[in-house]
Amino acid sequence: MKSENPFHPAKHAEHRLVTSILNGIYPPGSSFPNERSLAKQIDVTRPTLRETLQRLAAEGWITIRHGKPTVVNDYWKEGGLGLLSSLAKYGESLPNGFITRLLEFRVVLIPPVARLAIANSPGVFREHLNLSSNLGDNALPFADYDWKLQILFARHSGNPIYPLILNDFSSIFNVMAFPYFSLGEGRKSSRDYYLQLLSSIEQEKGDAEQIVRSVLEESIGIWKKVSTYNKQIEG
Repeated sequence: MKSENPFHPAKHAEHRLVTSILNGIYPPGSSFPNERSLAKQIDVTRPTLRETLQRLAAEGWITIRHGKPTVVNDYWKEGGLGLLSSLAKYGESLPNGFITRLLEFRVVLIPPVARLAIANSPGVFREHLNLSSNLGDNALPFADYDWKLQILFARHSGNPIYPLILNDFSSIFNVMAFPYFSLGEGRKSSRDYYLQLLSSIEQEKGDAEQIVRSVLEESIGIWKKVSTYNKQIEG
């Protein structure tokens, strides 16, 4: 019997196991079948399975107990940034409310980073924000532009930890950005935000942190509208 993805068996194994956890087939507190049965179930070799299990254990998804069944952890409590990075790859299986919680975290993280970055490199942000007038009305250019702005915040903050954290959000941002910017309200909010931030920089008002926090808080409400609309369409 051949694997569904013979060229990337480890990725295939990770996908099968992580989605089974996220979809509730193996909820927190449950145990995986024994190694032989699990390898057969997901159609990989036992060495590939062992390699994948070790990686998932290092990220906090599971606890491997020698001589006993492997247990699925409560990953919200026991996982780390490595788990967040892996979780980001499974947009179709993200837990309910996950993106909303991530947006709430972004309200805490990004505004002070933006303040530091703009204070360090105002010219970089003037140049980038001046490009916002060319965005048009399509979702993809908005998504690309907005992500580049967040990357600039992290890179010019003066703290090398911020880019490392933000990099883990890139896949999740791709999951949410297109539906968010497909909504006219999302594009309008962001367009107003770019202009307001540009004006603040040009006039040296020093209120960048407040401006960024305000639009990120607003984005949570807009995302909830996007989520509700998508559920209606799918239903």
